[in-house]
Amino acid sequence: MSPSDPDIRFFRLPKSVDRRPVDRIPLERFAAALCDRVLRRRTFACLVTTDAELRRLNRTFRRKDYATDVLSFPVNLQGGLPEGYLGDLAISWQRAREQAREFGHSIETEIQVLMLHGALHLAGMDHETDSGGMSRAEGRWRRKLGLPAGVIERVGAC
Repeated sequence: MSPSDPDIRFFRLPKSVDRRPVDRIPLERFAAALCDRVLRRRTFACLVTTDAELRRLNRTFRRKDYATDVLSFPVNLQGGLPEGYLGDLAISWQRAREQAREFGHSIETEIQVLMLHGALHLAGMDHETDSGGMSRAEGRWRRKLGLPAGVIERVGAC
């Protein structure tokens, strides 16, 4: 793997939690497309893990004691990181599975939706403060990448 390739790591879940493995190849291709097209040849790392780990990360870094579907950790580019490296994403496999069932698509598709949302955060966007800029960008990229309703759209529909 070159420094410009996205790094996707999977936390192996116990068989009692989910017997169906995630198909990694489409996710790796999607991450590479995000890096190339959306992030303009910049890259990130992504951990697909459990609700418990997302809750721990959310509590530690955001002081919010609950599990969430995706967290973004932009890096401060001062240091020994490769040029163009934007940061890390963490995605809950369990949340992705539940949301995939709720919205009627595959777990891989839901992880892609979450990955796009997180990547836009790594690129500096923030839907809580940007007057709809991230929402519009997510919608444009979602359509270009053939994804269903995005994270911001789903929250707005509730």
